Amino acid sequence: MNEAPYVLVLFYSRHGSISEMAKHIARGVNKITGFEAKIRQVPDVSATTIETTPALPDEGAPYCTLDELANCSGLAIGSPSYFGSMAAPLKHFIDQTTTLWLTGQLIDKPACGFTSASTMHGGQEQCLHSMMTPLIHHGMIWAGLPYRNKELINTTTGGTPYGASHLASSTSENILSEDEKALCEAQGKRIAEISKKLQT
Repeated sequence: MNEAPYVLVLFYSRHGSISEMAKHIARGVNKITGFEAKIRQVPDVSATTIETTPALPDEGAPYCTLDELANCSGLAIGSPSYFGSMAAPLKHFIDQTTTLWLTGQLIDKPACGFTSASTMHGGQEQCLHSMMTPLIHHGMIWAGLPYRNKELINTTTGGTPYGASHLASSTSENILSEDEKALCEAQGKRIAEISKKLQT
């Protein structure tokens, strides 16, 4: 039996904000009939060459496989902003996708990004660009957030036209504002809608 079409919600989360955003993006995906969200995370990377991560995470979503990425109909990818760039564990996972690039398995699939930082100008938009770049090399179609989402205009917390974002007041703050929740759900819904249109 063939698996139902899904949007892969793939992320790395250190303090919980990105994990929380992923749940709201998944809610948006699941609003589109015939599509479901598949939430997956990537493991930490070690500063040494010794493998320290267990095969299964202690908590949260399972780790993503390359097959799950290859077979998705759309992708929502998330990372905290580290100095204006995606976190090393997510970059490490993307660096392993050469076989998918060589075989063109992600070409013409829609993708979007989400991020969080602890300051208003903590590099959220640049971080989204850092996730966008390798996906464009894969031939994916980047889908941001249009301004028809009024929360994007009114927000005093996170939210950008490049993708959903969260402003954490401290590194342990993972409570999303109502605007941030709405924008995450709008992003998930949009990526599923585009995925559905591209399949017809």
